[in-house]
Amino acid sequence: MSNLKVKLRFSGDIIKEPVIYRLCHEFKVITNIRRALIEERSGWIDFELTGEMDEIERAIEWLEKLDIRVDPIEGDVVE
Repeated sequence: MSNLKVKLRFSGDIIKEPVIYRLCHEFKVITNIRRALIEERSGWIDFELTGEMDEIERAIEWLEKLDIRVDPIEGDVVE
């Protein structure tokens, strides 16, 4: 099992969609939300993805196709 920490940045209508729910149900990954800020038209989420690396990569590609920016995070996301 691999573990990857990422920051998602998104805006527009995608903010109203259950993206994390769909991510967990469409891919064999476990998510752990560490921090988040969601506003009316934009937001970001810091979370960990755990699973097989090929499945994590597929999940990230899917997020990017939704126009969600995915950036890796180094270190602990909760101090």
